[in-house]
Amino acid sequence: MKAGTIRKIVKIDENKCDGCGTCVIKCAEGALQIVGGKARLISDNYCDGLGACLGECPKGAITIEERKAEEFDEQAAAQHLKGVETAQDKLPCGCSSLTITQFYRQNTASVSGETGTNPQSMLAHWPVQLALVPSSAPFLKGADVVLAADCVPFAYAGFHQDYIKGHALLVACPKLDDFEAHLNRLTGILRHSGLKSLTVVHMEVPCCSGLVHMARQAIMASGKDIPFSEVTINTRGERQSK
Repeated sequence: MKAGTIRKIVKIDENKCDGCGTCVIKCAEGALQIVGGKARLISDNYCDGLGACLGECPKGAITIEERKAEEFDEQAAAQHLKGVETAQDKLPCGCSSLTITQFYRQNTASVSGETGTNPQSMLAHWPVQLALVPSSAPFLKGADVVLAADCVPFAYAGFHQDYIKGHALLVACPKLDDFEAHLNRLTGILRHSGLKSLTVVHMEVPCCSGLVHMARQAIMASGKDIPFSEVTINTRGERQSK
């Protein structure tokens, strides 16, 4: 074990912690993980002691203490973020991270209008549901991301050509899904994946605007300056705005 010095570092009260994972998302260094249903500091040298996770715990289980600990190692923390799957990256369906797949499409023109020819899918990764996509997914790194409401691909005929081709896709429903869980996951993605841009494509119905609200909240919480745009599709399948 490396020699330590007396410094500030996070302390977790396991009696108060309920394992919600909010602090894991807020920790930019990846120093916290959910282990055995509780948040734990997995390595002293991953924690900078600045307390970005303070105030994020709904149970007040996180404080800062002064004790002998390894010095914060920024390089080690960065390497850790690249190689270790955090709690927010674990798929709720129980599938392993091996289900994260990226494949490549030839940059060909759309053939959807050719008689007797099946249109070519423009999708270049799997999964697409926001709840199943970890922030470590390689297809998110530096990508132009489209966050689409569940109904949009059914309503808008040009969805593949206009919003999947050349983009990474995330899909969610702001009304039927768990809004807070989606907000936390999207915040983690925005914070760690270095997105080039985020476009929300939603239906004109009032409940669907919640997806825009979610995206704006996530951008603010991430602390990142990410170019944002919004597109509305009406129930006749027509694009209303760019």
